[in-house]
Order: sequence, then C-alpha cells, then structure tokens
Amino acid sequence: MSEKYKVSDQDRLYFITFAVVYWVDVFSRQLYRDIIIDSLKFCQKEKGLIVAGWCLMSNHIHLIIGREGENNIESIVRDFKKYTSVHICKAIESNYRETRRDWMLDLFRKAALESSKHQKYMFWQNQYHPIELDTNEMLDQKLEYVHDNPVRAGIVDRQEDYVYSSARDYCTKEKGLIDIRFIE
Repeated sequence: MSEKYKVSDQDRLYFITFAVVYWVDVFSRQLYRDIIIDSLKFCQKEKGLIVAGWCLMSNHIHLIIGREGENNIESIVRDFKKYTSVHICKAIESNYRETRRDWMLDLFRKAALESSKHQKYMFWQNQYHPIELDTNEMLDQKLEYVHDNPVRAGIVDRQEDYVYSSARDYCTKEKGLIDIRFIE
C-alpha cells in the first residue's frame, strides 16, 4: 500500500470509504443498516472512535473519523469491518424473507474464494484508503462530498433530508442517528 494511503498521525481526522464486495446493495434493508449504526455507536463508546461526518449509502459508507484514547484508527476500522461483516452475513443467512439471500451469499462466498484472508464470506472490499484531512479546505470539501452523496444519487433533494448521514446534524438543529464531533 502506498504511503499516501496510511494513517500517519493518529491525532488527525481521516476521510475513508469502504464498499461491499461487487458493490452489492445490501443497505437497502433496514435490518442491515441498523447493524452498521449500532456498530458505529459501539465503536464510539467502547473504542474511542470519533465520527465527524458520515453517510451510509446502499453499498458503501463514507466516514470522516478520528480517535481519542488508546486504540489506533486502523484497529478501530479493522474491528468495525470484521464485526459488521460477520453480523450482516449472519443476518442475511437467517433472514428467510430476504429475496436476494442466496444471490448475495453466493457473491460473498465467491469473493472469499478469491481472497486469501477470508474463509466463508467476504463482505467488505479490502481497501479503505485513509486520506488525512490536514487543511480546513480538505475537511470542508470531504464533508460536502459525504453529505452530497444521496443528493447526487437522486435519493433526496436536500442533504439534510437523508437520515443515514450527518448532514442533518450540520444543516439543522436536529440530532442525527450518530453522535457527531463537529468540525470547527
């Protein structure tokens, strides 16, 4: 991996994105979105994850994150990805009402076969390319990019109308689903 895509300063904020293998639209279902939200909240409470911005789309998530405390950013992201991968795949396996169940699990199985690190299923793509946000311009640009994702996708007309992002926190007086550490 290039030096450009490494966490070099644990005390900075980073923009990261990770996607479901084959860009499968898993997060079109509430059940799977809830696993992501609950896991982010757990990482905030128990692992020192700071979330300054976020947006969960149907097949990927954008985060602007940092950390406080002892856990490093790479460990928090690794644990988050591992936990959500296992629990979402289990939820899909046991959800007999999921019309795409066999199709999704077959794709996750196929991805695991192509990977030396995964045994049964591979849910997330491996890379997440952390980009250090070391200027106010970069912070503002990435936060705008994160919040504008559902607008560009045609899901909502206004950023703050999308429930699965921090735009509501930044654009209104309403609190969103995740506690946000505001960028100043």
